[in-house]
Amino acid sequence: MTYSIKKILLNAYEKWKDKDFAIEKKNGKLFFTKYGEFLKKVDSVAGELIDYGLKGKNIVLISENSVEFCVADLAVTSFVGSVVNISCQTKSNELKDVITFTDSSAVIYSKVLADEVEKVKTILKEVKPDGLIISDGGVVEIAKRIAPEIPIHISTQTNITSYHTANFWKENGAKRVILARELCKEEIKEIKENTNMEIEIFIHGAICYSYSGRCHLSDFLAQRCANLGDCAQSCRWAYNVYLEEKNNPGNLMPVEEDKHGTYILSSKDLCLIKEIPEIVEMGIDSLKIEGRLKTEYYLATVINAYRNAIDDYIKDPKNYDYKKYLKEIDKTTTRGLTTFYFNDKNNKDFQEYDGRQYNPDYEFGGKIISCENENKCILEIRNRLQIRDCLEILVPNRLEPECFKIEEMWDSETNEQIDHVNPGKEGQTVIIKIPQKVEEGWILRRKK
Repeated sequence: MTYSIKKILLNAYEKWKDKDFAIEKKNGKLFFTKYGEFLKKVDSVAGELIDYGLKGKNIVLISENSVEFCVADLAVTSFVGSVVNISCQTKSNELKDVITFTDSSAVIYSKVLADEVEKVKTILKEVKPDGLIISDGGVVEIAKRIAPEIPIHISTQTNITSYHTANFWKENGAKRVILARELCKEEIKEIKENTNMEIEIFIHGAICYSYSGRCHLSDFLAQRCANLGDCAQSCRWAYNVYLEEKNNPGNLMPVEEDKHGTYILSSKDLCLIKEIPEIVEMGIDSLKIEGRLKTEYYLATVINAYRNAIDDYIKDPKNYDYKKYLKEIDKTTTRGLTTFYFNDKNNKDFQEYDGRQYNPDYEFGGKIISCENENKCILEIRNRLQIRDCLEILVPNRLEPECFKIEEMWDSETNEQIDHVNPGKEGQTVIIKIPQKVEEGWILRRKK
């Protein structure tokens, strides 16, 4: 096969050598490279392949992305031999067929992929997780090979919307599927009734602007890939929107909601606390709360509310009252709340026009680090604290918090008694007297 990319790049070198050429993956990050740097890599890759005695040979390249393939492809076809590119999702028996058919002399794996696989192998042996959430078929195959004892959970990013897809993943080794957030309860029931897999659904938290979280907006605007867990939440940013008359180009008229701009891409947060009875009766195996970029305070509050709601409904279904759990959830910093499509696929009430998260009544006070004699506890502070402040202790597995007022406070470094403290550095601590037993890691909420 003949390639012309090399020739095109060489002809454009002088004009484009200092221009951004492509996004390359390295150490889990994304960045722009230059034409000049790109061509240097072509030369270095070619030299390495020649050193290995592969000049004039056919080579199979298993790559993760187009840039890796392009560099190796140019190096091989221009200086060494010919290359056959295949996806990292290719199964081992298919790989053997490719090698045989092309009479290839070597297989080159993406260095990033190979390094990550070995690193993950070591981590898995040490951590022994309950399951692996995976969205890529190639990674599923790798997981079955390097950690066959760990259950595979298929990510919501595979946008599973039917039992046919769920059963496909079952046949390919998965134990659980995390369904797309865009489903209504009737569709969820249909999937549950037609597969013997474990079913997991989202019940609370941020709703991604893109279908099932497959977003490239953050990658495009901030070079932070949402699909690698590094979302910059670009859909939450304020944007200035303009209208341009077709027959009068350049005459831009602003379209704004308020002085901050307009939040046209931002959604309300999902909240299915009222629907817990229906969800429990469906027999859903696992309920998922979106906690990305959230504080321990947010997670402790929301998870505790849902944990108590589920347990209370199972114990006493007739007296389930969602309002008392919602009262706790409302104490967090959150956007507007919506049931999204769960009850109605025609629901339109999920646009967050305000775009800002703020709670006028409560905030994160701090986290318990340790406790000494006489109920003196070291607290990692998250907001200003002062004498007579009302704090609420979030007790695990108990809905109602324990309340007390700060009566005494000491500087954790000098042990001098103080009347207030402001957060000035990461990990800053203070000593306060708490009139009851608490444990390390417990969260304190401050009433404003």
